[in-house]
Amino acid sequence: MTAYIALLRAVNVGGRKLLMNDLKGIADELDLPNARTYIASGNLLFTSAKSEAALKTLLEARLRTHMGAAVGVMLRSAREITQAAERNPFATEPGNRVAAIFLHSAPPANILQTVRNIDGERIALGEREVYVAYGESGMGQSRLRIPTAEAGTARNMNTVAKLAELAREME
Repeated sequence: MTAYIALLRAVNVGGRKLLMNDLKGIADELDLPNARTYIASGNLLFTSAKSEAALKTLLEARLRTHMGAAVGVMLRSAREITQAAERNPFATEPGNRVAAIFLHSAPPANILQTVRNIDGERIALGEREVYVAYGESGMGQSRLRIPTAEAGTARNMNTVAKLAELAREME
């Protein structure tokens, strides 16, 4: 069994409400063992012997039914989320001002050429993540646009570190 973290995209923002009790219920319906949620930003931890691709398909189909619209799901194993936390190139910055944007696959080599509206933010590429240090103004005030990352989902590094800790406890 592998410990997984499902990172849901764009829930509990812009009117797309998903109660974490409902998310836990969905996991239980799908027979995902040891399911639990962490904060209301769409983080689901569970264990499974199924492949990442199979789990992604299963979760996205069930979430579409529940939400009435597509919900993107990025999956990471406990090892992968731990590596994402450990590889944070902006580790000296406050964790609430640095985000990892989780993608389905590796960011394209030319991603930095597509970025728009940089105003002091710093960007670095990871395995299947894009790291952004937002500086003093924070993520909420940023106008930064990374077109390739718009299909991903962001979590601040405090959340990533906590998810890594919780996932390791499930192994």
